[in-house]
Amino acid sequence: MTAWTLQRRQFVAGAAALATAALGGCERAAAPLLGGFTGIDITRGHQLRDLLKTGNLPAPAVVRRAQVIIAGGGVAGLAAARALRLAGVHDFALLELEDAPGGNSRGTVVGGLPCPQGAHYLPVPGDDAREVQALLEELGVRRRVAGRWQYDERHLCHSPQERLFFDGEWQEGLLPVHGVGEATLAQYRRFARAVDAEARAARFAMPALKLWSQKQPLALAHQALDAITFDKWLAAQGLDDVHLRWYLDYCCRDDYGAGAHRVSAWAGIHYFASRHGFHAPGEAPDEARESVLTWPEGNGWITQRLAEPLRAQGQLRTATSVLRITEGRHGVEVDALNHSTGNVERWVAPQCIVALPVLLAARVVQQPPAFLTGAAQRLQWAPWLVTNIHIGSPLADHPGAAPAWDNVLYADPSAGGLGYVNAGHQRLDTRATLAGPTVLTYYQALGDLADGRQQLATQPWQHWADAALAALSVPHPDLRERATRVDITRYGHAMAIPTPGVLEYLSQIGLLRASSKRKQLSNAEQSAWIPTPRTARLAFAHSDWSGYSVFEEAFTRGHGAGLVAAG
Repeated sequence: MTAWTLQRRQFVAGAAALATAALGGCERAAAPLLGGFTGIDITRGHQLRDLLKTGNLPAPAVVRRAQVIIAGGGVAGLAAARALRLAGVHDFALLELEDAPGGNSRGTVVGGLPCPQGAHYLPVPGDDAREVQALLEELGVRRRVAGRWQYDERHLCHSPQERLFFDGEWQEGLLPVHGVGEATLAQYRRFARAVDAEARAARFAMPALKLWSQKQPLALAHQALDAITFDKWLAAQGLDDVHLRWYLDYCCRDDYGAGAHRVSAWAGIHYFASRHGFHAPGEAPDEARESVLTWPEGNGWITQRLAEPLRAQGQLRTATSVLRITEGRHGVEVDALNHSTGNVERWVAPQCIVALPVLLAARVVQQPPAFLTGAAQRLQWAPWLVTNIHIGSPLADHPGAAPAWDNVLYADPSAGGLGYVNAGHQRLDTRATLAGPTVLTYYQALGDLADGRQQLATQPWQHWADAALAALSVPHPDLRERATRVDITRYGHAMAIPTPGVLEYLSQIGLLRASSKRKQLSNAEQSAWIPTPRTARLAFAHSDWSGYSVFEEAFTRGHGAGLVAAG
């Protein structure tokens, strides 16, 4: 890590004057600011890419054996490991490229404070996500009280939950409402009715794969929505209000990494219909459906707990790049580069769970099945940037809604900006929350930036830190004076973008039922059939197979693949 001095930028008109007023009209010299890239080693990933391009892979220095090999340690890979353990299979190894597992759900520590490096919340799961419900029960997040399920209040997001910086002040909620006209409010109501109509035409679920079946993988109403972009669907509905369109575009970028002009209409509707619906101002929301679970380190709280038993049993192998997966008649060979020793290790097992992104799986699986190459050709991926800003003391704030957990800027000036979450929001000691240091985690989805991936690879960390501080200094003019460190995590292929046609293709994969038998797992959970792309000895598990990246999809797919590999 290096130290550098951030030069003041000329912020947008009004913001500079506001900053001057807040600082009493004096200019302070910017203190040296520590920071750098962290979390994801893209040079390691590029080394793997270059090795795969040449095809000249080193010979293995050692051969190891196990009953099951799991390639990839994101949420799906960790879920697969848990499913194996619950099914009584303990002779397995999980191979992970990075130094820590977790994929897009990693957590970290900045300035001694835990904060997210990726996904920062989990909606309270409904009954379609029974596998996730069982996990939360296992972790003590929920329990049955007097015959009803209750969630531990410490894990539910504290109030206030979210606010929007709009027209120079903060307002509660993320839908622009202050000062908007009746025409805007009317379009909010029309969109709410349209979401309800689509939900009545064909049920939505989270995870979506729970609705797929051999008889009809994708409902006809969903096929129609999947065939066009969300932007075209909105235009056909006559929904063109600038504030509504901003909000819906924000929602698409937040969940899918790209805007309404790229994601399918199915994805745009699914954002609301599978969770909490859409509520126009004045409509009463379903508070239980809108509740979210969150922790200072985001979903890293969950993945760290999934990884703990694997570390204890020596089943987790980090800093290990999977180079080649070869399926034979009698078993699977997995060649992997151990970055700590520099040697290639060959793992031999009867079964392998390929919990890798589809893009990578298609490169490392030898003689890949047609459904794998087809998925790799159809999918597109969004790059993401996560910037953790440590501040030593509370920030100056504009009038309006009180500081919240999720804080979003209307028309964020930074490319793909999605606002920030406050890692200190969940503290039980409110005095520390209000007066002590904290970490602001700022997100940017770069799927709509033509050269976003190239910029991630070539721009120095100071470029991204500068952009984040400039954007957040609009609502917080003293941010630069309070900031002590900026750590930046880059995700070159963070998440699949659900573009038109992708869902219909993916929904037809993995629908073969291996057996009609149900298995009793060690936690008394009853296993259920889950669509799983597979060959004779390979089971594929990743959120990519659902066409978009959320915890529920990744975990359920990993769980299903684990049960397939366990037999």
